[in-house]
Amino acid sequence: MGSVSRVTATISTKRQIAARAVGVTKLYGEGEAQVAALRGVNVDLVGGEFTAIMGPSGSGKSTLMHCLAGLDTITAGEVFIGDARVDGMSDKDLTALRRTRIGFIFQQFNLLPTLTAQENILLPLAIAGRKPSQDWYDRVVDTVGLSERLSHRPTELSGGQQQRVACARALVSQPEVIFADEPTGNLDSTSGTEVLKFLQHSVRTLGQTIVMVTHDPNAASYADRVIFLADGAIVNELREPTADAVLDMMRRIDVRTTVA
Repeated sequence: MGSVSRVTATISTKRQIAARAVGVTKLYGEGEAQVAALRGVNVDLVGGEFTAIMGPSGSGKSTLMHCLAGLDTITAGEVFIGDARVDGMSDKDLTALRRTRIGFIFQQFNLLPTLTAQENILLPLAIAGRKPSQDWYDRVVDTVGLSERLSHRPTELSGGQQQRVACARALVSQPEVIFADEPTGNLDSTSGTEVLKFLQHSVRTLGQTIVMVTHDPNAASYADRVIFLADGAIVNELREPTADAVLDMMRRIDVRTTVA
């Protein structure tokens, strides 16, 4: 079996780039205690694709997502959402960017317990002082399959339904890219599959762009592309992945990092 080589994960395409990292380095600490979470990462994330980011614990996958989303600062390099350069933005501009151009889905559903499903879905737009497109809202609600549960509060919904509410909340503002951090981590296998199918459907049918951090090879198999990190660098990628192919790649990366 061939060794895993370090690669620059970029795509030559005429399709729009939804998010981009150029030579991104992220350092924590100083002196001898300094740790490099990311080491000169270059990656283009294409619009209308479902990308999964995987790697061993401590590989930098969550750090990369947080830097791409403007949730964390970078030490060196450049980060873009579309044509907007994120690094160096003021807090005010970052807040506006996250409200209008980025959606988030987290492992913890982060729903407000006093609000109904519908109110939770529309909350980001309400905070931004925007009204939803009725046609788009109807499409999103239909896609997540929650039209009969919109008046229910989170405690009246299953875990899978709560995460689908969180997915709809991320979609309703029609962001350029959605970042999902272990979105099935708190779900059983059946509910997790429902959410993954929804995310895949939202890309293929609604044209959404999704970037998902996961440790689960089965979850990654729903993506169009899987990027693998080790020691803060991109080391390989797969297109049209299967769970077995992802698992095999992870084993090879584990061997590589253990030997190193």
